[in-house]
Amino acid sequence: MDNYIKTNLKLAIRTAEKARGKCSPNPFVGAVVVRNGMVLASGFTQAYGFDHAEVQALKQAGKKAKGADMFVTLEPCSHYGKTPPCASAIIAAGIKRVFVGIPDPNPLVSGKGIAMLQKAGIEVQCGFLETEIRNQLEYYLCYMQKQRPFVTLKTALSLDGKFAAEDGSSRWITNEASRRYVHKLRSWHEVVLTGIKTILIDDPLLNVRLAKESKQPLRAVLDPNLAIPMHSKFVATASIFPSLVFCTNELMGTPKARLLREIGVELCGLELCDGLFDLWDVLMAIHRRKLYSILLESGSGVAESFLKAGLVDKCLLFYGNMLLGGSNSPLDGLGIESIDRAIKLSNLKLKNFGDTILLSGYPVW
Repeated sequence: MDNYIKTNLKLAIRTAEKARGKCSPNPFVGAVVVRNGMVLASGFTQAYGFDHAEVQALKQAGKKAKGADMFVTLEPCSHYGKTPPCASAIIAAGIKRVFVGIPDPNPLVSGKGIAMLQKAGIEVQCGFLETEIRNQLEYYLCYMQKQRPFVTLKTALSLDGKFAAEDGSSRWITNEASRRYVHKLRSWHEVVLTGIKTILIDDPLLNVRLAKESKQPLRAVLDPNLAIPMHSKFVATASIFPSLVFCTNELMGTPKARLLREIGVELCGLELCDGLFDLWDVLMAIHRRKLYSILLESGSGVAESFLKAGLVDKCLLFYGNMLLGGSNSPLDGLGIESIDRAIKLSNLKLKNFGDTILLSGYPVW
């Protein structure tokens, strides 16, 4: 790959990161305008309904964009949505060449953006740094290609794989730096999902608490019997942070359900199968809300259910610097009978937070 292309697309990738978690349901994209080897402008996708990356970069470049090259991580859109087509803006600006990281799988775009540019006489090349960009846009690509949200399972463990001591205490297995990073993770996801047992045992807020103002995810709870306490932190803050509770259809019209709605909790009724929700129904309910990423912060029961269904796309395992022993294994009910049937993780990566380590990987289904 030409170093000129690689250098500027890497800049576009870095620029795209500024929009992570801030522009759904649009993908977060980066764009760079270059002329005579000099970067004139860069842009990233703004909040939904505002400028896409290409338009932001073109506005910064102004008249200097005429005859310049553009580098963009994802194929420019060619349709009218909340904003006009980016391809039209590129044509109007007089861009000479466009280098695209990957094509957009959205059927409204899918090759049409590139074709529109080529028809206008713009040279287009596509297919650069694809692995990096596909990893960066993994939420969006899953949403488009699998027609469901991308699910990330996050858990905190001791070095010997225990989530709590024998008395049930678990604060804190991991250090403060890693816990701050978890708040970043929440801000990068559209949904933080847990089960009712976690609410009853830990009474979590499930929100983002960072020094800088961040977009808050939708907090969601799987609660078939609508057992969530009215005095829980989740309910008490429902007027401040987006909140959704999944319960059975039969409970949707009960006095407690009406009171929860009045407080600000959204309810979604689903059918049960053998006493449990069909997780695909849960994902489809979230997908219909145009939310494409879920951070699963739950106990073992919900985590095991997602794993058994093959619906975990990524695992984030935080390991604190301690040994706990005992019986509190996070997946003791997974029931894998032999080593041959173990769920393997690919593309393993380590991130260091001092005396806490994050291991990330992708289950191979």
